[in-house]
Amino acid sequence: MYFRYQQDISQKYYNCGIVMPLIENIRLEGHARLGIWHITEDEQFFLPHVSLSREITHPHKRLQHIAGRYLLTRLCPSFPLEQIAILPSRKPVVPGHQYFFSIAHSRDYVAALISDRVPVGVDIEHKNPVVERIAPKFLSPEELSWLEKRRRLLQLTICWAAKEAVYKWYGLGGIDFRRDIRLLPFHVGPPGEMMARLVPLQVELIVRYQIQRSYCVAWTLGSGKKL
Repeated sequence: MYFRYQQDISQKYYNCGIVMPLIENIRLEGHARLGIWHITEDEQFFLPHVSLSREITHPHKRLQHIAGRYLLTRLCPSFPLEQIAILPSRKPVVPGHQYFFSIAHSRDYVAALISDRVPVGVDIEHKNPVVERIAPKFLSPEELSWLEKRRRLLQLTICWAAKEAVYKWYGLGGIDFRRDIRLLPFHVGPPGEMMARLVPLQVELIVRYQIQRSYCVAWTLGSGKKL
């Protein structure tokens, strides 16, 4: 199933009319929301609304952590932050599947995806030439063979974000990106989607992505199609 999406909020505005760094709030098929937040605040902005659920000593990682949880409440005001538990694979979950959610960070940006029906995964990656050097670690020789030379850096960034999104959708860890997550050939640009196969489960997922000036966001949601 192809997920249509509708952008409800762009620019840096929230529905109260106050300038805030929520730069995307996208509704996916009515039951899911994807948000992107540009972190320009310090901890004191978030801490009245979000408490640290675990000890994080690195200042920027602490800020990313609480900003991600705060974004969950902006997408879904009733989201039960206090119920979040961490699986052995380090995936955060809400027990009982009341909500499925995924959070990703890159530099001063955070992305969050929530659904009350189906598993989800999201990732955000900034464009960085380093991805060229590490590409053979997460892409198979076959995948590397169909990359577009003209937009190779951008396509590599999308591929990295897509595989991370599928990994978070799976959530159980123990996945080899080259062997266990296979991307089918795609061209960069509209419609901004590709197919990914999760080999251990023998399922195929639709991964959608959005490209911005300095970063891209990729996400997947649903139960997948059995191969």
